[in-house]
Amino acid sequence: LQVTTAESCTGGLLAKMLTDVPGSSAYFKTGFITYANQSKYERLGVNMEIINIYGAVSEPVVTAMSSNALKLAKAHIALAISGVAGPDGGTATKPVGMVCIAIAHKDSQDVKVTARTFNFPGDRDMVRDRSAKMALSMLRYHLLGQKMPF
Repeated sequence: LQVTTAESCTGGLLAKMLTDVPGSSAYFKTGFITYANQSKYERLGVNMEIINIYGAVSEPVVTAMSSNALKLAKAHIALAISGVAGPDGGTATKPVGMVCIAIAHKDSQDVKVTARTFNFPGDRDMVRDRSAKMALSMLRYHLLGQKMPF
């Protein structure tokens, strides 16, 4: 199976973790780092209306990021992350540590996406690390055919 990534706040950390494993070229060919909203639109085709309505840190945005990355990379599975890693940028409704993660996969001819929102404690490095590791956990549950307990 081919895996691709679409990352914002993690800036490629998830792709790094996937490619740290020797032989990763068998399952990882490409990833997308779309840190700015304009990049999400230009590189991944995320509709700006979705970004404007829900904000970059939202399940609708990571859903679009993952499903579009899946198609663009011609992969079987795509993981997308967008969040507020801090130390700045948080708001009352989207505090530092809020991260949305989605996993998309092909099911027959359809694309199925599961998205979750998390609130990770810690500083910027910890939020980014926990975000990438949670995405890997979501991938693990998917590959095992098990329902995610979160």
